[in-house]
Amino acid sequence: MQRTFGSYHVELSHRDKVFYTDTGLTKGDVIDYYEKVAEHLLPALRERPLTMERYPDGIDSEGFIQKSAPAYFPDWFRRADVETSDGSQTVPVCNNSASLVYLANQACLGYHVWLSRLDRPDTPDQMIFDLDPPGDDFEPVRTAARDCLELFDELSIPAYLKTTGSRGLHVVIPLQRKYAFDAVRKVASDCARLLLERHPDRYTMAQRKNKRGGRLYLDVQRNAYGQTAIAPYSLRAKPGAPVATPIPRAALDDPDLDSRRYNAQNLFRAISGRDDPWASMRRRARSLDSLSQRLDKLQQ
Repeated sequence: MQRTFGSYHVELSHRDKVFYTDTGLTKGDVIDYYEKVAEHLLPALRERPLTMERYPDGIDSEGFIQKSAPAYFPDWFRRADVETSDGSQTVPVCNNSASLVYLANQACLGYHVWLSRLDRPDTPDQMIFDLDPPGDDFEPVRTAARDCLELFDELSIPAYLKTTGSRGLHVVIPLQRKYAFDAVRKVASDCARLLLERHPDRYTMAQRKNKRGGRLYLDVQRNAYGQTAIAPYSLRAKPGAPVATPIPRAALDDPDLDSRRYNAQNLFRAISGRDDPWASMRRRARSLDSLSQRLDKLQQ
């Protein structure tokens, strides 16, 4: 079977292979999902180094993480050379529907992207707070997200929410592309420390789990060169085929909210007719200097 996207042709194979045994979703269903969600997902992928999470035999078998673009990828597939801790690496870049469907046919379930784009790989355009529950209860994550939003409201800084489709939520701050990762991570750490000072019983910044004492870890470590975050509208290799999904602030008021609320079966029904919670993100990018200055005043 072949799909054609303009001048690009993508050969599809083994569409009947079951990838999600608990739901019966097949490789063909995954391919169809990514073709349908392309208009929402591609803006988050374009011109960013991509890390692929591949499961050739479905989620019940061993998958693998792949950062480099294999030699057998078609000539039309966008590649780019980037510097990593392991030296120069040729990475895949997913810029169009043909590439997205091609990767889905390669059993790529999860799409993880850098926080920066190829033209300025050293300067991120977002800051991320990764909030995972310390146990099985999701309530601490909802509380942490509210506390983060309250802080950024005080700082007059726009913040956006996303379920990760795995365990927690991401709080995302859009940034002007002027600042190095080290500077971004420092400001993120300063924000986390202020939250910790305000709520020492709720939060910790201890990286070792045995030092956290059941408190939620305010994780800002993704704010580093070469680190990745799951792209919005990407599937996850988890039971139920959950999807990382942008959510409005009001979703935090729902006691049934969890990281896997949205999945391949209910996503399109959920987003149909609603405003995109992230529609204003890029045009509301803020200065890191301004954020830092306001944070200093708040701490005085």
